[in-house]
This record gives sequence, C-alpha cells and structure tokens, in this order.
Amino acid sequence: MSMRLDPKFAQDARDIAARAGIVFPGVQKWLPRERYTADARGPSGETTGWGEILINELDPEVRAFDAEPTLITTPNAGVPNAFTTYFDPKLIEVILTPNNAVKIVGEVRKGDWTTDAIGFPMVESTGEVTSYGDFNDGGGRSGANVQWEYRQPYLWQSFTEWGDREVDRMGKGRVDWVARLRIATAMNHDKFYNNSLFYGIANLQCYGLLNDPSLSAAITPNAQTTGTTWSTALPTEILSDVQKMFGQLQVQTGSNLELDTPMVLALHSVSENYLANTNSFGLTAMEMIKKVYPNLRVQQAPQYLSGTTYSCQLIVDAIQGQKTVEGGFNEKMRGHRMVLATSSVRQKTTGGTDGALLYMPIGIVTMTGI
Repeated sequence: MSMRLDPKFAQDARDIAARAGIVFPGVQKWLPRERYTADARGPSGETTGWGEILINELDPEVRAFDAEPTLITTPNAGVPNAFTTYFDPKLIEVILTPNNAVKIVGEVRKGDWTTDAIGFPMVESTGEVTSYGDFNDGGGRSGANVQWEYRQPYLWQSFTEWGDREVDRMGKGRVDWVARLRIATAMNHDKFYNNSLFYGIANLQCYGLLNDPSLSAAITPNAQTTGTTWSTALPTEILSDVQKMFGQLQVQTGSNLELDTPMVLALHSVSENYLANTNSFGLTAMEMIKKVYPNLRVQQAPQYLSGTTYSCQLIVDAIQGQKTVEGGFNEKMRGHRMVLATSSVRQKTTGGTDGALLYMPIGIVTMTGI
C-alpha cells in the first residue's frame, strides 16, 4: 500500500516535521515516480503525474492514506424493502358460495323476534248435493274444514367486537377495520339464513326446501344411452327428464298446471352447465326446454350437490294464485346496543328464520342423480 504525495507537499512535510522535532520511524527514503517540468508560470514547475512514494520498510505492507479503511457498518447496498413495496389500497375479497335460496323461492316476514310459534290455517272446501224436489228439504250441504299447521322460528346471535389499538393498527394498513367487521357480520347472518332455507333447523318444526317432511319422494332420471347423468346426455334426454318432473307435478296438483305455468328449475351450477349440451342441429337442451315450457327459469345453488350426487327441483311459482313456497324470517338482523368498554367496543346482532314455508308442497318435485 502507498501514500502518493505531491513533491512540494512532501518537502514541506519534511521541513515542518524537522522544525517540530518529529521523527518518522522506519522511513528510509523517498522514491520518485514521475518527472516534473517547469513552465512559464514559475520555477516550481507543474505536476504532471503522481508524486513520490513513502516507503516504510518496518512494515511489510506499504501504508497509504488513500486506502479504503475497514467498515464499521455491515456491507449493504440496499434499503429496507418496505420502501420499495407497493401496497394496493384495494381489498381482495375471498369468494364465498352464493346465497341463492331467496332467488329460488323468495322471502317473506312472518312474526317478529318475540314469536315462539307460527300457525298456518289450511282450509278445505267440502260439500255434497242431492236430487232436486219441489218439496224435498233434505240433503245437500256445503262446508269447509280448517286445519292448523305450525312452525317454530329459530333465533341466532353473533358478536362484533373491536379494540381501539386494533382499529388504529389496521388503519395503518389502510383497512377500515370496523366497516370490514360489520360486512362480515352481515355476511355471516345471510349465510346462516340461506342454509336454513335449504336445510331448516334440527330438532325444531323448522324445515328446509330439501328436507321438509311434506315433500313427495324424489324421482330418478330416465335411462339414457350413456347412463342417467346429464354430463353426457343428449339434449332430448335432458328434456325428457324435465318432462318427467313436470308430469309428476301434474299428478300431484291434480292437473292444475299448464305448459306455460311459471316455474323454476333449481339445480347445481355443474348441472346447469349441461343444459348447454347441443344436438346435431345446433339446439341446446335449454333452448328445447324453453320451447316447451316458455315461462320456466333456471336458478343454480351449490346445495344441490350432496356428496357426489347432483339433484334438482322443479318448483311451481303458484297454484291457483297461491304461492307454493317462500323463505320465512321473523328478524332479518337486529343490532343491539353497543357496549363500550375502557378501550374496546362490543355489539350483539340477532337474526331469526322460519325456514322454507311450503304452503303447497304438491307444487315441488325433486329428481336425484342427474
């Protein structure tokens, strides 16, 4: 290693050191590196290269003031990655299964959160006639019979709570934490309510669209050239299964339906996709079905898959002006008072369901194994 000096500076350094009585131990000699020439600016000349090299023979290494010293800090050529990371302000929602029960059967409020039971009166007209006679005063009478059907509502609850520091910390990440918790609460209630419309509530007279005891037994698809499932079925074979369901409805309702009666075909999204199966003339199964039943609509829901078995239901909207089925609730979502603690907040919310109210179970037919 070396210390490169300007010649004039080197001589000045020697003079200053001598006057101060400073001795450089081990300094033996100064060796020239470059020649210096004088010019018109003065006899001292102009530096055209490096000066002399100071040799310290007591040290095997040549010492120099222009050498890079040892680092005190850890060698690093970067910055904390937080400064080079972009955080998107848009929150990415996790996709959940759809809540489509209401799209299939609709909904209505029955009672309120104080209701313990709901009674539905069913009335049936009765009567008889007899032969006419001018003086015949006996025989022939009209009447009605009333029967009451009961359902038991179910109430559930959920808590939403947050702390002051928790909210502020999430705010640093640009997340409105309280709003997100309220959204989660609403989704939690709606998800439970949706499931109750399909499956009801165990151990209560609160039934669902798929397990109401008044439903008729499920039927099976017709035999096909490739089995019974719709995955490889021809459009005409899928149409024949829909015809089979409609025929069953005619039997159950006493021929009270017409081909243009409004109906909904509820099925799984996978089964819905098979309605696009096309024949050699370019017609899909859905087009053929709509041609026969012009007021039939299709609605998918994930609940029509049980294990590996797909099913569907053909549901008549109304029979003689009376709704076939509705989803019932007695409390959609009631927010109770907010409880303020020293540095946190807690709030209870309550919802209530009546399950699926099958006024006319004869207007529903189920097919499994499609």
